Amino acid sequence: MKILHISKYYMPFIGGIEQTARDLVLSLRGVAEQKLICFDHRPHSGDSVDHIDSVEVIRCGQQLLVASQALSLSYGRKLRSLMREFRPDVVLFHYPNPFVAHYLLRELPPETKLLVYWHLDITKQKLLRRFFSGQNRRLLERADRVIATSPNYIEGSVWLRAFREKCTVIESCINEERLRVSEGERERAAELRKKNTGKILCLAVGRHVPYKGYEYLIRAFRLLDDRFLLRIAGKGPLTEELKKEAEGDEKVRFLGAVPDEELRENLLACDIYCFPSVTKNEAFGLSLAEGMYFAHPAVTFTIEGSGVNYVCPDGLCGLEVPNRDVSAYAEALQKLAEDPKLREELGENARVRVTERFLYRSFSEKIRALLSEL
Repeated sequence: MKILHISKYYMPFIGGIEQTARDLVLSLRGVAEQKLICFDHRPHSGDSVDHIDSVEVIRCGQQLLVASQALSLSYGRKLRSLMREFRPDVVLFHYPNPFVAHYLLRELPPETKLLVYWHLDITKQKLLRRFFSGQNRRLLERADRVIATSPNYIEGSVWLRAFREKCTVIESCINEERLRVSEGERERAAELRKKNTGKILCLAVGRHVPYKGYEYLIRAFRLLDDRFLLRIAGKGPLTEELKKEAEGDEKVRFLGAVPDEELRENLLACDIYCFPSVTKNEAFGLSLAEGMYFAHPAVTFTIEGSGVNYVCPDGLCGLEVPNRDVSAYAEALQKLAEDPKLREELGENARVRVTERFLYRSFSEKIRALLSEL
């Protein structure tokens, strides 16, 4: 079988969609001949070809970025060439990527199977959403199967609901190898706990962008007493704005972008995992699953139609509160702080849920089974 993967970006760019694209490539090694086409994530870059995980990666130079969508003068030509020369049996297309969908619908041979990996709806860019509505319909009509990351997203998406019979749920997966803890990391995590004896350590991890909801998390911490300590790992366009929001609150610490070993130390040491995303742009929540993997309860907001509340069910693996309700978020943290037995029970349930549903092994088996059906 020949498979052409189409992703917006790819390694070394780090993002949830890109990680899923790589997990797919790794899952299909040895059972398919694979190529991948994407944009070069560096602005004003040229075309290039390299090999990652023994797969040829064709990168098209990015000349412009419009509403988070990359544009390339060479993309249409490169895709046409791949269709004619590589002649894929299956195209695995990661959505949203509406500008590329235009070329894909034009160049896709009728005999080639199309598998659309629907990560999320376009919600923020209202004009783009309307402009590409016809294209979305044509894309889903042409698709042989559509992959969604949770049943919640199928029901919450106006597009996926209309094509429910084509949809298959394959949950995103976390990389156990990336989370494997060394003895030295365990020792440093214990030192971090000792240094903060008597504190309720809370951890949040992710890019500092609007849909992650960090402003609401920081405001919630202003309502808590000095027993609490929040450590925020990551960075992004809102970092400086968030630091100003937290100014004067000694309970909030910014760690910046941290290497994997430091991330694991913080995941080991924390008591509660904070996941304050507020919109459907957070379709699943891989970092949420990572926090749960370390047997920590999580506090989340209710996000209608998102997979977040599927990953972490309320009362089973954590506590869920009304969207953007800062007071309710603070109260949930307070409840967990005052009940160690509840923290332990929810944390153990969280780890079981992740190991049963969201690990690479399960992901790989499901994607192979789906392709064998095609």
